[in-house]
Amino acid sequence: MDRWQGKWALVTGASAGIGSILARQLASRGAHLVLTARREDRLNALAAQIHAAHDVSVEVFAADLAQPATPDAIFAFTRQKNITVEILVNNAGFGAYGRFDEIPLGRQLEMLQVNIAAVVHLTHLYLPGMIARRRGDILILASTAAFQAVPYIGTYAATKAFDLSFAEALAEEVRPHGIHVTALCPGATSTEFQQVAAQPDYSFRSPESPEKVVRVGLDALARGKPLVISGARNRLMMESQRLAPRRLVTSMAARLMRPAK
Repeated sequence: MDRWQGKWALVTGASAGIGSILARQLASRGAHLVLTARREDRLNALAAQIHAAHDVSVEVFAADLAQPATPDAIFAFTRQKNITVEILVNNAGFGAYGRFDEIPLGRQLEMLQVNIAAVVHLTHLYLPGMIARRRGDILILASTAAFQAVPYIGTYAATKAFDLSFAEALAEEVRPHGIHVTALCPGATSTEFQQVAAQPDYSFRSPESPEKVVRVGLDALARGKPLVISGARNRLMMESQRLAPRRLVTSMAARLMRPAK
């Protein structure tokens, strides 16, 4: 419980959903926070609530990670504030549901920027300091969608496959430096994700609470696990599909996700 006591955590996508719960649970474990997302009003309200509840320092930096220059701006902000980030939480991300050719190209390229490029960029900025200090923690939000191709959210699933592979590889690289890297893979979760992605209810089943997902992720990060799947049902599904032909798994996913006529 005292692993993060008095240390600074940077949480992206902190204004809602899993990000806001990550911020609250880190604060409950004694971490100071830098919160970033697009919606400044939500960030300020969350910062006030967290400070009142846990008496930790909270800084807010409103920014859009769909803009390529944003990671550098976040890094400059923390340096200006003399904040040493020892916990990096790459949580920001979004999806888009529908036929690939019908989802606007600009929206899909923004998804690549937020879900992949910003993760790599921020990690590359903050990791050297962690290596020099020989301590640090990096949590990367992947998804159960990372384990197979998923028609009708194909771009999103591909970005999460990147995040999972990147996190697992990085975890092995930096383990000798005393740094933990964990890919957190939730399944359906009760957040704004479904609404933002315009994903119908029939393709979004048995959601877990974000509080439970975050608890699983932070516990795994503290223990140094490179990968954690939240939920016994999700873990069973991910393991069982490894035994099936990839074409069959993709075909089954397509039947589940296909838009209603």
